Amino acid sequence: MSRRIVRTVLVRLGTSLLVLWGAVTAAFVALHLTPGSVVDALIGSNTVTPQVRAQIIADYGLDRPLWRQYLAYLGRILHGDLGRSYQLHESVASALGSQLAPSLQLTLVSIGLALIVSTPLALFTARRRRWIRALSSGIELVGVSIPTFWAAILLLTVFSFRLGWFPAAGATGFGGLVLPAVAVAIPVTALLTQVTREGLERVLEEPFVLTARARGMSDAGVRTRHALRHAALPAVTFAGWLFGLMLGALVPVEQIFSRPGLGQLLLTAVGGKDLPIVMGVVLFTALVYVVVSSTLDVLYLVIDPRLRGAAR
Repeated sequence: MSRRIVRTVLVRLGTSLLVLWGAVTAAFVALHLTPGSVVDALIGSNTVTPQVRAQIIADYGLDRPLWRQYLAYLGRILHGDLGRSYQLHESVASALGSQLAPSLQLTLVSIGLALIVSTPLALFTARRRRWIRALSSGIELVGVSIPTFWAAILLLTVFSFRLGWFPAAGATGFGGLVLPAVAVAIPVTALLTQVTREGLERVLEEPFVLTARARGMSDAGVRTRHALRHAALPAVTFAGWLFGLMLGALVPVEQIFSRPGLGQLLLTAVGGKDLPIVMGVVLFTALVYVVVSSTLDVLYLVIDPRLRGAAR
């Protein structure tokens, strides 16, 4: 089993490096395909002195052949140099680092909340009476259909402006995290409930479930001790995929609740045509996707022992 895990990690490491290389190459191509000069694209809407323009040309090697610029760009990325934002007057890595913690906190709390709510809902509604499943499916459909920004505005209006239970905007403590996390978690919870319930319903038809029931195990025991573990793979896969896409949901939520984070940083960068920041966020998102995907591949072997035997 250990050899299989090591081999899986090595294979995933190789494919992950290819994905990251593709993302870096795409960012380089996008930079050079931007209308106008590369220097103007990097500066954005700012006005800089001729000395700064000359420094940008020297830093990025824009006076060299394209292939040498590409190799120099790869070298900077490998050393963690994502460039410099000439609007924020700081490095891209520093700008991302200062906004990473609030976004990561919001993402993890939202995913955790979605898993905590969706798992018992799926366990309770899988293979139940038709009206129970129909009611659950209707609620899930509403949850998926509600835009995240609309849910955020509704939560803010009810629980902050009218009831005063939570701070309206700008709070950084636990109270300021609740409503944004709920807004992001609503569609995620609905989707995870659907995926987990479908997996449970397939597993509950397997022969080993009938055997467990014949041995006198209760319905709750069958669902929680056997069926849930075998049905967890699709939900885990989906949760990892959602984690990589969470940045898009954070943009309106962080804007509405005036929270710092990558969403706010990206929105400001797009509005100000701060291309280095936009490219940095894209590369960071690709890195997060690679890390989450690689972690899930190893986690599959831990969740479902059948995969270990099938891989030998």
